[in-house]
Amino acid sequence: MRLDKFLKVSRIIKRRTVANEVCDAGKAIVNGKVARASYDVKVGDVVELNFESRSVKFRVDKVVETIRKEDVSSMYTPL
Repeated sequence: MRLDKFLKVSRIIKRRTVANEVCDAGKAIVNGKVARASYDVKVGDVVELNFESRSVKFRVDKVVETIRKEDVSSMYTPL
């Protein structure tokens, strides 16, 4: 699954276009390297998003195309 789609499906970022803009701005780091929106997310990847006011770091635990809002927390673990 693409990084921008994972961020949207996991509800870390509300809209895919916003997730795409974050990646294009170089604010998405996967396993210590700057990642583009088209990066293929795998289980075990460590993703860090650097926003202006805060930073979010998490590990990918599950990659699924669709998920219920109640089960989103099983997709990643905050670090």
